[in-house]
Amino acid sequence: MANFDPTEAANSDIRAVARVGQICALFGPRVLELTAADVAERTGLNRTTAYRYCASMVAAGILERGTRRGTFALGGLMLELGIQAIGRQRIVEIAPPYLRKLSTVVSMTAVLSIRGAQGPVVALAEEDTSRMVVVTVRAGTKLDSTAAQTYVFLAYGDAAAMDAMAEGMTPAERARLESEVYSARRQGFSFVRRAGGVFVVAAPVFDEKGLCATVGILGAGELADLPPVLEPLLATANALTDEMSGVSGERTPPADV
Repeated sequence: MANFDPTEAANSDIRAVARVGQICALFGPRVLELTAADVAERTGLNRTTAYRYCASMVAAGILERGTRRGTFALGGLMLELGIQAIGRQRIVEIAPPYLRKLSTVVSMTAVLSIRGAQGPVVALAEEDTSRMVVVTVRAGTKLDSTAAQTYVFLAYGDAAAMDAMAEGMTPAERARLESEVYSARRQGFSFVRRAGGVFVVAAPVFDEKGLCATVGILGAGELADLPPVLEPLLATANALTDEMSGVSGERTPPADV
């Protein structure tokens, strides 16, 4: 009879939990359903193992069958846990009136993002509907390594967060990321202009433990002067920091523009 190795069994359990988390992280606002083949391709599992994971996660309520044949979607348990997790974020409760006021003042969409498992995630978006073209982002969107709010999160994060975000990047890509993060830390905000004339300005919000969220403004077209947009953004970030019992002003220094 083979000897039972409890350490090996424990390591196997840990790997399984990590794999479940990896599969859950594949879903997002633009990825609502995946097949076992999709999961296999994106995780490196073979298709049979990927299907077994998905089927087991359906039985546990983590996933459910999708609307298309052979697909899987996030299940009811994930919905319940997500609502509970968001509910614990006090900043999400107090931010809406601040975002509405900011959106009205700058006539742009105001966004609040909080920390997710793999970087910042959009929690709230207050759209500006006074313009013919509305620039917005959906709640639940995971922001990538080129987002202004990501730069702010990394600016006040630790080395592990930077390493995780830079995983798979070339040395040149990591150098660009580090440059943007350094600039966000030095200025107290991040400004990013994207293709098509869309721009984003983001600033940090702190509580007594440190960075808890970022506030951003989304706009489009030519921006003749940054201060008229930046000043109300920083004022909003500092007001939220005050209410969250963090440190106002000291961590968002005057803009160097």
